[in-house]
Amino acid sequence: MIDHGFDQADRGLIDSYFIAILTMALILAAASALRYYFVITIGERIVSDIRREVFDHVTRLSPSFFDVNQSGEIVSRLTADTTQIKSAVGATASVALRNLILCLGAMVMMIITSPKLSSIVLVAIPVIVLPLMSFGRSVRKRSRAAQDRLANASAYANETIAASRTIQAYNGEEAASRHYGTAVEDAYRAARAAIKSRSLLTGFAIAMVFGSIVAVLWVGAQNVLAGTMSAGTLGQFLLYSVIAGSSLGSLSEVWGELSQAAGAADRLGELLAEVSPITVPANPVALPKPEGRVDFSDVHFFYPSRPGRSALHGLSFSVKPGETVAIVGASGTGKSTIFSLLLRFYDPQQGSIAVDGADISHVLPEALRERIAIVPQDTTIFAATIHDNIAFGRPGASRDEVRAAAIAAQADEFISRLEQGYDTQVGERGVTLSGGQRQRIAIARAILKNAPILLLDEATSALDAESETLVQKALEGLMEARTTLVIAHRLATVLKADRILVLDQGRIVEEGTHQSLIRHGGIYAKLARLQFDAGIEQRMLIAK
Repeated sequence: MIDHGFDQADRGLIDSYFIAILTMALILAAASALRYYFVITIGERIVSDIRREVFDHVTRLSPSFFDVNQSGEIVSRLTADTTQIKSAVGATASVALRNLILCLGAMVMMIITSPKLSSIVLVAIPVIVLPLMSFGRSVRKRSRAAQDRLANASAYANETIAASRTIQAYNGEEAASRHYGTAVEDAYRAARAAIKSRSLLTGFAIAMVFGSIVAVLWVGAQNVLAGTMSAGTLGQFLLYSVIAGSSLGSLSEVWGELSQAAGAADRLGELLAEVSPITVPANPVALPKPEGRVDFSDVHFFYPSRPGRSALHGLSFSVKPGETVAIVGASGTGKSTIFSLLLRFYDPQQGSIAVDGADISHVLPEALRERIAIVPQDTTIFAATIHDNIAFGRPGASRDEVRAAAIAAQADEFISRLEQGYDTQVGERGVTLSGGQRQRIAIARAILKNAPILLLDEATSALDAESETLVQKALEGLMEARTTLVIAHRLATVLKADRILVLDQGRIVEEGTHQSLIRHGGIYAKLARLQFDAGIEQRMLIAK
């Protein structure tokens, strides 16, 4: 157009060129809209699938994984890291696709316009790309470090917010703020290092790209002066060079984004690569008809996070169907460990555990846990309605079934007094409920599950006398016709047990009924005497 279109006799050529350019612009606009919609939609779909897959995987990992990893750090990977990937496969990928098409299109037109000048550009490409790849590795490494620091800060914030009442009670707000501020500052410094690498990457790429274009255009100008190339051809080549250069410059920024997302992908990949030590048997054994028999045979166990400290030593005992066995002992003697092993949260290093005659290591974990209901000491209440919290024991239960379980758990009365009854939202961790109310909801959940084996982990240890009476009454109804293992420090909880196991340093040191163990005069008798003396003293104080 420069060479032939500015002649008065050739105005039609100018019109045809501008019509062609306008048509291409309209096509580009429509293609850009479609590109943005489809690429962003695909990016959202990919990230949603990643989040679901990571969450599904993490929730199936053994508790041993959570013994050494902070929940806040894991949540950071599930949220912040997936957001990084969403940006990369969404908006960043959309920009990359646009600039890649523009760059390739411009380079094709450059070759058509001037193969000689284009060959010089093609020779310069490796000089630009190879250093970019090296910079990209540095950006990826530094971005990974920044994500790790951010995850540490998120983990601390998660822990601190959950313990806000304790922090305020001990006037720990300032110390918590200082600690979080330090963590955030570490994350900022790591992020700044990553940004510095990305800035150098972008600056180097743009300098090299446009430096190469200027060098090529200088050669083209020499050709124009020598008469081997027309000014119009050089101008056309210049236009395509600017388009290609701008696109390559944008691609260098995209490369930095992709390198940053690669660091986040590494962290998510580590989560997905975690393998639970609780393996699912290749040929699982079906559990026999439910009776409720439990057998521990020469079980030795230490926690993977504490390999130097054994939790159980050669533990052996059996529980008959329908029998109630109480487990007592000082803190750290292995009482809760028995429950964790029975639920197959961990596998023992030696020995075996059987339910209804089947070795639990040969049974599907899901099938095993269907046979067991647990009322833990620290009750888990979800930020949902009371109905949903009780029905967690058996999803799909009807309203009548949920209410019947609540009645049996001595919970219906206080639930009915609430304005929205069973549809009342209880807040995070059941913050709107008292300790006794939370325990009764947990008992209702266990009643609704109707499992043949019941585990009670110090279910009344933190309750006042009135709440304990209600909870104890609910527990007695729950324990009927079920095999029950109960952990308790309060001896009143275990007086009605058929048998009592006394643990000390991971071993059973005494076994028998309440009366026989009192006569024996051992550890249990000492614990009973301490409880009895404390009870008399408490009653005297109340009398005063």
